[in-house]
Amino acid sequence: MSEVSSEVQQQFLQKGVLNLISLPPLSVYVHFPWCVRKCPYCDFNSHEVKTSFDEELYLDALRADLEHALPAIWGRKIYTIFIGGGTPSLMSAKGLDRLLSDLRTLLPIDGAAEITMEANPGTFETEKFRSYRDSGINRLSIGIQSFNSQHLKSLGRIHDGVEAQRAIEIAQKYFDNFNLDLMFALPSQTLEECVTDLETALSFAPPHLSLYHLTLEPNTYFAKYPPQIPDDDLSAEMQDQIHVRMAAAGYEHYEVSAYAKEGKQSRHNLNYWNFGDYLGIGAGAHSKLSFPHRIVRQMRHKQPRAYIDSALRGDAIQENNEIARDELPFEFMLNALRLNHGFESKLFFERTGLLLNSIDPSLTLAEKKGLLEIDHLRIKPTELGKRFLNDLQQIFLGM
Repeated sequence: MSEVSSEVQQQFLQKGVLNLISLPPLSVYVHFPWCVRKCPYCDFNSHEVKTSFDEELYLDALRADLEHALPAIWGRKIYTIFIGGGTPSLMSAKGLDRLLSDLRTLLPIDGAAEITMEANPGTFETEKFRSYRDSGINRLSIGIQSFNSQHLKSLGRIHDGVEAQRAIEIAQKYFDNFNLDLMFALPSQTLEECVTDLETALSFAPPHLSLYHLTLEPNTYFAKYPPQIPDDDLSAEMQDQIHVRMAAAGYEHYEVSAYAKEGKQSRHNLNYWNFGDYLGIGAGAHSKLSFPHRIVRQMRHKQPRAYIDSALRGDAIQENNEIARDELPFEFMLNALRLNHGFESKLFFERTGLLLNSIDPSLTLAEKKGLLEIDHLRIKPTELGKRFLNDLQQIFLGM
């Protein structure tokens, strides 16, 4: 056994406070940290490309990171892969091909794995996206945000409305499975403009739509210099219109912000929401990994240069923490209650190693408040619970 494998054995496989009967499905997330320009609302780990970045060096670091992570996931099959950012579509066709080749070489990837890549409409090139498809990407997630050029400008996006539509046309040519990201409650946006954005998106019949309310996240430009955004009443009216029109168009509202045609739900995100496992590699990437007697969270070094240096010397992980037993109910509910149909009751024990009756007081309180619907097979948020999801989730905090 190698020194690294032995260390993992000692750290993760020794006896602990949990007793998981099985390990959950495992996904891989790959983070590409660069973008053309940092959007004023973005709180992701993304960094503007001010000079050319060394793609080969970053790919070397990703491979080294993955190689050192293998002992922690040894023998486990990978069911989904998601390449996010930043703007992964800045990657060259050759670079993406090498990345997927490295992943296939080192990991036992399921033959039917969903392999998603985020893409920015401002970076779409027909030949490059044809190459992405040939390399093995089988799902795109396109950051449209809006089709209104004025709103796109206020959001700091590098594309306009025409480029947004052109990007979808290219995606349709090479991918039969793709997602469109749209935002609403944008600065100075009217209800009519919100509906027009939605109808434009629906005209392309996307298999999946993610619809996000613009939020002013801490440590962003918008948090420091907040724009004038629609008030609560108007944004609620926008949301109501979205629900009605998406249902009429035949989409299932399966998660707080996600709508899909039948069989086109994001399998990668479903694994997150069902408290599955994921290995994150790349600058600032997060992991959640289960072992027979513990569940751990990890975070890689955030700054690209620091990440590259640390990964190449076999030390990419900046934070590595075991989730405390009393934190697990909240961690689980933070994810699973985002699903409109909730979760099967048995899943709580399978994913946390805790008996469901250990959280009976919180379940009873949530049910009494009308936030949760409970039977012997399934637990799911009520309509009131969906509306006050944060309050519902908080009930399980600090048990």
